[in-house]
Amino acid sequence: MEMKSREAASDRRPVGGMRRLSRERLSRGLFVLPTLFTVGNLFCGYLSIWCSIRGTFEIAAYLIIIAAVLDALDGRIARLTHSASEFGEEYDSLADLVSFGVAPAVLAYSWGLSDFSRLGWLVSFLFVVCGSMRLARFNIMTHVVDKKYFIGLPIPAAAATLSTLVLATPEPLVDRVWMTGLLVLTILLSYLMISTIRYRSFKDLDLKRRRPAWILPLIALVFAVVAFRPTLSLLALTLVFAGSGPAAKLVGFFRRGKHPAPEDGRGKTEDVPVEPV
Repeated sequence: MEMKSREAASDRRPVGGMRRLSRERLSRGLFVLPTLFTVGNLFCGYLSIWCSIRGTFEIAAYLIIIAAVLDALDGRIARLTHSASEFGEEYDSLADLVSFGVAPAVLAYSWGLSDFSRLGWLVSFLFVVCGSMRLARFNIMTHVVDKKYFIGLPIPAAAATLSTLVLATPEPLVDRVWMTGLLVLTILLSYLMISTIRYRSFKDLDLKRRRPAWILPLIALVFAVVAFRPTLSLLALTLVFAGSGPAAKLVGFFRRGKHPAPEDGRGKTEDVPVEPV
């Protein structure tokens, strides 16, 4: 009798409740999907460090680029599947520190900074420290800053700049001039990550809006250039993005110099009292 009553109770369970339970189970399963991309990001970063130590610099650089692609996808997938969580955000930051902080620093040191001895590993460690500070600041300012801009150079962009430079010339550096250039570039990227210079995030880019007809051949030209010289094209793209923030700040500084703010209230409109009709 008890078994029959339980079966009857289960049959009388509302259909809405069953659907709600199935949605909750589905949402718990969906949390695994963005985490898989984060684990893939972390795996690529770890494998890149191993390849840099072994001297296979080109593979190490490609792994950092793949990690950047996975990092860009995990957040979008979490938002699309409504499976974003605080755990996922913190875990993603830890993975980013390995893939875009430690991995490119080891790559830069092994590829072209080892001849500087102590100065070389200090500069590569500076990259890791500034990258970790950039990630920490991003985590506490997610609900404060304008979504259209990043404050400071994003750490994946800084890591991609070093990686594409290695891809353009995968052989280890032997010229002292190029080594010094890499040293200066690493210091500059470290500073840009912790600076307050704004970078466009392109999150406000509306791909659904209609565009002029000349956009299509322009896109085809960009793809042709990338296909012709992929490594140099990616290097140029990362360098242009890294320099876009300081360039925009300089342009704004000169514009403010040409149009100074009015002093002593001159040029301002005064409030004129209006008599009631």
